[in-house]
Amino acid sequence: MSEEVAIDTQELGEKIVKVLKTIYDPEIPVDIYELGLIYDVLVNEDNEVKILMTLTSPNCPVAESLPVEVEEKVKSLNMVKDAEVEITFDPPWTQDLMSEEAKLELGML
Repeated sequence: MSEEVAIDTQELGEKIVKVLKTIYDPEIPVDIYELGLIYDVLVNEDNEVKILMTLTSPNCPVAESLPVEVEEKVKSLNMVKDAEVEITFDPPWTQDLMSEEAKLELGML
C-alpha cells in the first residue's frame, strides 16, 4: 500500500469518526462513538468501509434503525464507495467501554 493511500484511508477514517459522533443513542445523550458502541472501522484501498459495532443491549429499541443510520451517514461521505455495518454482541457492551467524556456527561465520574 502506497503512503498516499495510507494517508487517504487514515483521513477517511477520521471523517467517518466525525460522522459517527453525530449519531446518538436515543436513550442516552451521548454519541455512539463516545459510548463505545463502535468496535472497529475498517477502510480498504477501494474506500469500502466496514464498521463493527454493538448496541447497549440486544433489545435496544433502535436495533433495526441505528445500524441503517450509521451505514447511510457513512455512505453519504464523498470518499466512501460503500459501507457495511456488522452488529456483534461479542464482547457485550458494558459501561467500561464508554469514553471518559461520556462518563462525565452522564455524571459517572
